[in-house]
Amino acid sequence: MTDSDPEFAALVRSALDREVRGIGAETGELWRRLQHRRLAERVKALAAAWSLTGDDDLLAGVAGLVATLRDRQNPSGLFRGGDNVDSPPDSAFSVNDLADAARLLAGAAERTGLLRLLDSMTPALLKGGVHTPNHRWELSAALARLHRLDPRPEIAGRVAQWLAEGVDIEDGLYSERSANYAAAVSNPSLLVIADVFDRPDLLDAVEANLTATLDLLLPDGTVETVLSRRQDQRRRLPLRVFLLSLRAMAVRRGRGDLAWAAGIALEQGIDSPASAVADPLTGRRLPPAVPPPTLRQRHFAAAGTLVAHGPDRTAVVFGGSDHARHRRIRSGLANSPTLFRLHAGATVLESVRLSRTFFGLGPFRADTMTVAPGPVAELAETVSAAYYQPLPGDGTGRYAVTDDGRFSAAMDFAGRPRDEVTLTTRVRLTLPPAGAAPVAGLDVDVAGAAVDWALELAFRPGGTMTGARPLGGDRWHLESGTATYEGLAVTIVEGPETASESEPAYHPGEDYEFLGGTDAAEGVLLYVTGKAPSRLRLSISTPVV
Repeated sequence: MTDSDPEFAALVRSALDREVRGIGAETGELWRRLQHRRLAERVKALAAAWSLTGDDDLLAGVAGLVATLRDRQNPSGLFRGGDNVDSPPDSAFSVNDLADAARLLAGAAERTGLLRLLDSMTPALLKGGVHTPNHRWELSAALARLHRLDPRPEIAGRVAQWLAEGVDIEDGLYSERSANYAAAVSNPSLLVIADVFDRPDLLDAVEANLTATLDLLLPDGTVETVLSRRQDQRRRLPLRVFLLSLRAMAVRRGRGDLAWAAGIALEQGIDSPASAVADPLTGRRLPPAVPPPTLRQRHFAAAGTLVAHGPDRTAVVFGGSDHARHRRIRSGLANSPTLFRLHAGATVLESVRLSRTFFGLGPFRADTMTVAPGPVAELAETVSAAYYQPLPGDGTGRYAVTDDGRFSAAMDFAGRPRDEVTLTTRVRLTLPPAGAAPVAGLDVDVAGAAVDWALELAFRPGGTMTGARPLGGDRWHLESGTATYEGLAVTIVEGPETASESEPAYHPGEDYEFLGGTDAAEGVLLYVTGKAPSRLRLSISTPVV
């Protein structure tokens, strides 16, 4: 299948024209304030436009941008900018765009200056290290593009050294579990490395990730991110960021389902038309679109995530937080306390969380998750805190500053006898077959210490809540019976046995509150509260009209 897709080509051209017009209206003063990555993107866009039009007026902008980039180089050859100082991977992002631009500028005199810039950066990229998992592939992709321009054995050897670690993928998810970094870094990087060094196994990894992405695709055209270990775990990500990878792999592997997803992505727009020009494969006609089955589910066991699709709802259950193992909120860890998300028609239950007042340890984050046919997902967590007994006194009053898991103090915690206070929570999510009522069932069992808890259901704004007590500011309290929000009814079927003594609220925990921060959900918030030990059974259904 080698024929081009004229409709896609026209959309790429239109998007590129808009981008180039914007660049043409900019000034050199603005360019001097931009980070190197934004400058490199502009070089690539102008080069792509020149390759299509032959308009030499565009080349003056290329020359000016390249000169500005040269002024950004450190003695190492790497670019300045950002808080990652003299960073090989950060510079690699720009080199990837600049190397593509150099290919697109074949025959232009301005290409010579760009090649000199790239050559001056190559030694630092050859020996440079990285920070994060995706950096390995971004840096290797930059080296692959440099090798394609000027093949050198030392470049091929360095890429082979990075690839020898193996691609960090399981169940189609890269180790960072991030849709954003899969779309923007890992997938496009592995595609170009596979091309340059004839590594079809890398294409297998990209295909596996795109297949997983289809299973994570929500009805509103966004990709589920609650499982992510990166910054996107708290925001929705549109499918369009995967557009070019979807098109490339649909063509390479003849995948109609990837072509279907590429169609959805294209309706959302084209983020990088210059990248489409630089990779003609993305411009080929796709195989006929084949939507995935309406009724399907996937359990990403390693990521503790279940996605169940049906004609009337898409549900996501999350029990894959890293918090139980690391006991901290940290960049690079999956921190989200959202345990359930539900799309039911036009109504979206964005987040269900279980907050409790227990030594500032924060909301429920499952440390185990099992999935049984139905599907039925069971999540569990046990947390504890301690009161410490006296040490044998030595009269000095000097004890080591140590950490007890919640806070640090000069108490030599490890040497003291402990009195443990424990709280065990179990949550059971039942997702009945398509067309059944209710749409979902949620059981909560909180046992151990006598503490207040609050189950928080956060709905996407825009609807009207009825049947619950207003708390003010789009916050509501369901004390008994049923509350309805647009197309969904939330009913207390059982419990809790003991009422909470505090007003409904979400507590993010000491990790956030110590710094004055929060990870609180937004939207229209409905609370169901109780006091442990107690049980709660909710049903979530579509009201009968």
